[in-house]
Amino acid sequence: MALKVNVRIIVADDHGIVRMGLIQTIKRLLPAAIISEVEDYKSLYKEILKEELDLAIMDVNMPNGSVQEAIDYIKIHQPNLKILIFSSQDEELYAMRYLKMGAGGYLSKQSSHTVIETALTAMLSSGRYASEVVKEAMFLGSLTGATKDSPFEALSDRELQIANKIAEGLSLKEISNQLNLHSSTISTYKNRLFEKLNIRSVPELVEILRLYN
Repeated sequence: MALKVNVRIIVADDHGIVRMGLIQTIKRLLPAAIISEVEDYKSLYKEILKEELDLAIMDVNMPNGSVQEAIDYIKIHQPNLKILIFSSQDEELYAMRYLKMGAGGYLSKQSSHTVIETALTAMLSSGRYASEVVKEAMFLGSLTGATKDSPFEALSDRELQIANKIAEGLSLKEISNQLNLHSSTISTYKNRLFEKLNIRSVPELVEILRLYN
């Protein structure tokens, strides 16, 4: 299937260097592509209301929103817009989570240029992309009736986001500033995810993330 020449793509990531590298890769594959870029969810929502797009490539951990909110927003305002999650999170643990939320594909930021181009082609032609790792997880899940057993399945997207930031060593104040949430709200999320994971300390959180990553 031939790809649309002047395809409209939006790249959403809060790191400029990531956006630049991804845009260069897209331009190499689709020289006539019309590409816009944003650095947070609020700006993404504005662009979605402004013009019809063919593909949204977005990171998970961006300011002013969450990935689930963004997917839901896109489904309401541009239901035909294809969604590709572009993240550094471990795909074996997280990819299925985002596909279940409604994304059409998950692409690791560690992917080679060749893999990125394969994912772009698949997304623009069929609206779906899964790496071999994800395909294997899906296949095993279809055989066993379950995917990789992870305690993180019990967490909401926001709780999982905060768990990762706590494990990275960020303080509650730093997380509060990054996510534009009050410190007390972050503290509430922390207590809730500790309760769900049945842990009492940050080192325990780091260890359980290591075990399931």
